[in-house]
Amino acid sequence: MSLLQELGAQLRATSEELPTGLVSVARERLNSAAELLNWVRQTSVDPLGVPQLGTAVEHAEHALAALRVAQDAIDAYLAAVGLAGEGGAPPDTDYKAGLKPEEIGGQNDAPPPSPEKLGAWWQERVTQLTGEAPPSPEQGTPAPGNQADTGELLRRVAAGVRSGDRARVGRDLHAVNAATGLGLSAVSSPVLHRLAGDLLGHEPGPDDLKRLQSAATGRVKSLLPGTPPEVLDTLLARICRTPAQSEAPAHPADSAVTASVLTGVLLARLGRDPDSLDPRAPEPVREPAQPGQQQQSGRSRGA
Repeated sequence: MSLLQELGAQLRATSEELPTGLVSVARERLNSAAELLNWVRQTSVDPLGVPQLGTAVEHAEHALAALRVAQDAIDAYLAAVGLAGEGGAPPDTDYKAGLKPEEIGGQNDAPPPSPEKLGAWWQERVTQLTGEAPPSPEQGTPAPGNQADTGELLRRVAAGVRSGDRARVGRDLHAVNAATGLGLSAVSSPVLHRLAGDLLGHEPGPDDLKRLQSAATGRVKSLLPGTPPEVLDTLLARICRTPAQSEAPAHPADSAVTASVLTGVLLARLGRDPDSLDPRAPEPVREPAQPGQQQQSGRSRGA
């Protein structure tokens, strides 16, 4: 290996190690927290820390943009020295960053967190979005050891979407607490960007918004009949990095639930099994870019 090839390999490895997926998940968690606080403050005159969260989200946005600029600069340099197609860069796994089970206190056998004391507002909203009532007391609820973490919940919802079983989707969403459910917004964001890029064959952009709407809107509406249409439009606009038409505040559960169902829809469009979202699963084979798309494709990175 020549000195130039060695330098290229080191640069490529550095680019792949940049934590774009983790920063993306952190940004979406901050967004979810801001949405929840905005919803709560509607009945309070106290700003409840929303301005501070807004500043934190802005900082995360700047960090994510800087990481992408660094990756693009490395790509451009490698192309300029004729190493763009060499070395076989490791697969893009950033989009799975938020899907790993969270350890409480660093221990896998730690007791589960105590339930929220805010009432059944999560279940009430899931009922409105899906049209499916929560299980009756006779049906029981999952035992604490069987409660899904957010990554597992996303895979369960995606499996229900693939089978077209709205009742199953509703049951899985009802079975978790609000903290686990709201986490769907964060873990699904980089996943959605990756899946959309794989479906399109290139990095999603503003010109792809209508195509994604056509591919997903009908199926999402059939599974979530109570979801305001602007919620899905906003999610798709974020994937395509274009301003959303409506910035009206939504219920904090809306984007989380809709994002999970949209993930299942895109997986089904790609013909992939929901278990492909397991962090331990092999990377799905990605279709090579068609001639003429090479310049705009790049790599599908977490949004």
